[in-house]
This record gives sequence, structure tokens and C-alpha cells, in this order.
Amino acid sequence: MSARFDRRSPEGKLVAGVPTIDAIVERLQQAEREMPDDGSPLYAWGFDPLHIGGKMLSRHDLDRVSTKRPVLVVHASFHINNVNTPTLELAELLRATDISGVVAGPDGLASGELQGIPARLRLFRALGHNPMAGGIGDADVLRFASSACVQGVTTITDLHNDLTDPTIEVYRRITATDEFGVRLVPALAAVSHTPEQAIAKLETLRAHGNDKLHYGIVKLVVDGSIQGFTARLRWPGYHNGTPNGLWYIAPEELPRTVEAYHRAGVQLHIHTNGDEATQFALDAIEAAQIAVPRPDHRHTLQHCQMADAAQFRRMKNLGVCANLFANHIYYWGDAHYELTMGPERAARIDATGTATRIGVPFAIHSDAPVTPLAPLFTAWCAVNRVTSSGRVLGRDTEALSVEQALAAVTIGAAYTLKMDHLVGSIETGKFADFVVLEEDPLTIQPARLKDVAIWGTVVGGIPREAPRA
Repeated sequence: MSARFDRRSPEGKLVAGVPTIDAIVERLQQAEREMPDDGSPLYAWGFDPLHIGGKMLSRHDLDRVSTKRPVLVVHASFHINNVNTPTLELAELLRATDISGVVAGPDGLASGELQGIPARLRLFRALGHNPMAGGIGDADVLRFASSACVQGVTTITDLHNDLTDPTIEVYRRITATDEFGVRLVPALAAVSHTPEQAIAKLETLRAHGNDKLHYGIVKLVVDGSIQGFTARLRWPGYHNGTPNGLWYIAPEELPRTVEAYHRAGVQLHIHTNGDEATQFALDAIEAAQIAVPRPDHRHTLQHCQMADAAQFRRMKNLGVCANLFANHIYYWGDAHYELTMGPERAARIDATGTATRIGVPFAIHSDAPVTPLAPLFTAWCAVNRVTSSGRVLGRDTEALSVEQALAAVTIGAAYTLKMDHLVGSIETGKFADFVVLEEDPLTIQPARLKDVAIWGTVVGGIPREAPRA
């Protein structure tokens, strides 16, 4: 399922966007009719209410799909789910609006919108599994590598993975083959481990690595999504007056968690969308640095979309990196301008210009599959800073040159992964990894950067022509 924007499925099929709640329900009804009559759950992904006029899917909408089987729709951001009445009843959430993240409807019962961690964990326990953490097989990982080749990617992260034993075995086996044509960097999801468990697991995992499989980083998620109004914002909060978002890690727990990993020498990639979440993450890193000084930790704030100049100066002083979500400018920039942040803050969203001037090491990213994997498009977003409606946000102060944007998706990204000694530039002693383009991106108009055709990639000196649709 897709809201408004067309998307390509993992199988390579182009799925047209749908513009209304009725159209979404109709697509789900069609999928439900094709399912066996056994009561098995129907899962869908890709919904975003801000792309269809702010209208939320209610349990009553999804009851039109089925009242006999669970129906679960995952937002494009992965931070919010919408479910039908049978699903709420199964999880005993229909009347549990006192639980954090269970949004009440006009009738005082659960609306069907489930935000954050507590409500969704209860849902997953009732379902017997987490549908967003399904098992993967050899074909899935090979398809992932093929997608990377199509988009000119030679090193790619899997930046939030429970890394169960079956997944670890699939990664070990497939990355060791010549057929696998990309370097993979998985991040261990902290939410499924205590720090002690994660630190011990990483010690074991490093023995499973190879030239195309690099373990060692941990992902912390501090808040939710700005477009879902679950990110944590400092005053003045959300532009349209929506209450502040959710903490995924309690503020009093975050310093202890960060220090435990920092003390063990583990590099952290910390999800912070709102500027309040960024502030608390920087406080925790500063406390850890005071307790256990580490000169080259390279803890990285992921997304870090609302950071201001003062926060970037703190990052510089603390040795913190940023990985800025440049694609947000295009996909949600209009919503940020009108609803979530307002004009002034929206103009400095994903502030690559500020990071450059202050000297904070940074990368830019798509957060695929939240937005499609396409580094040239991500670079185009950072250079042109144009929203989907054509509005320009902060180009005079925050835009990158084409050369700077290409550096951010190559050597900048490698630095944030502590892999710049191996990849990110073409130098003696590094892997022979690069993309082959049909045009020189430094000689064309910056507005055409996203349209440069990709022939394929070279990984470890082995050329791979991109599969053609």
C-alpha cells in the first residue's frame, strides 16, 4: 500500500499511490479477498495521513476490510500502526486508552491508532510475533543487494535489526558468496537487548564478519517521527498545537544506557528526530564523555532533523556525527512548513549547511524503506531543498553544492560508520568500490542530479551491471 507517492515493492513492482481513505480501504479489501479464509492477519505498510489531507485510518475504516481477521496498517515511518476492532479486542486495547500510545476516539474507546512502544509491544504479544521483524531468507538478502546495485550503492546499512540467530546465519552465508555485491553494516537494535546482552553479542558477532559484513554498531531510538507527531520537540512545540511526542527511552534511563555502551567502546547510532530528543542525547553523550573520555567514539545522531546551530556546536565539541534525513525536505517539507514546525524551523530542517560551517562530520540518507533508496535523489534533496509542491526551504543557508552532497553520501557516510579507512573514496589501500554513472554529475545542472542514469557498481574490483526493469 502507498499513500499519494508511487513506490516500488521489494519484488520490483511499481505500486501506485492512493489519495483517499476510501481508496486505501478498497485496496485492502481487494487484498483481503485474495487471502485464505482462515482468520490470518492482513498486514499493509506505507500509510501516511499527512499525504492525504491529514485524515487518519480509524478502526471503523479497517472494519470495512474485515471484522473476522486482524488488520494492521503500518505507517511509512514505522512509528505508528492502525488496526481494526478485532485486533484491538485481541490485544485487550479497545478500552485501554490509559496506556501510552493508545489514542482515544470520539466515543472514548481506542480509535485504532497505536503509537510508540508500549501499545505496539502489547499488540505484538497478542499477535504472537512482530510483523515488522519477520524472518529473512537468502533470496531477501540477495534482492537487497540487487536493489543497492540498481541505485549505485556499494556499502549499505541495516540500521535497526534484532539480529536473531537465523538472521545472523543468513547474513554470514550470503555475504560470503561472490553473488552478493554490496558491503552490509547491520546495527543491533538496543530495544531488544539490555546493554550487557548487546555488548556480549557484538563480541561474538565480530567473529562472523567478513569483507562484506561489518558488525559493531548499536541503534538507540529516543523518540518517534515528526510527521506522526510522536517526535519530542522543545518549546514552542508543534506548530499546529499538537501535544508533544513520545519518549521511546525514558530521559532518566538514557544517560545510563549511553554510558554503558560508551564505556564498552561500542559506537552508538541514536535516532533523534525532534530537537528535545537531540538535546537529551547530547546531554547523555556529554556525561558519558566526562565519565569515560573517548577521543574518537563517533556516536552518530540519526535523522537529527530539527537541530539548531547551538546543538551542532555541541556536536562538534563532543565529537558527535550526524546523519541528516535530507529526503524529508521533499516528502514532508510542506507538512513541516504548514503543520509540524512552521516556516522558520522548516527552513532549517536537516541543516547540512549549518553542519558544514560548524565542522560537524555528517552524512545524508533516505532511511529506506521510509523513503526510497536512491543516493542521487538524496543528494539532489540536499542541493536543491525543494518540497514535493515546489516550495524551497532554506536554500540560501542550508543547501549543499553538488560536490559536497556527493561527499556526504560517500566519504561522509563512511566516516559515520568508522569505515572511512576501507571505503568512501578511491585511494590506495581501500576497497575498489565505486558507482558507474552515465553522466558526470559535476558538469550538469544541479536540478538534474537525481536523473543521472546509473550503469551499475564496482565492489572489490568486480563490476556489476544494474538489473534493468
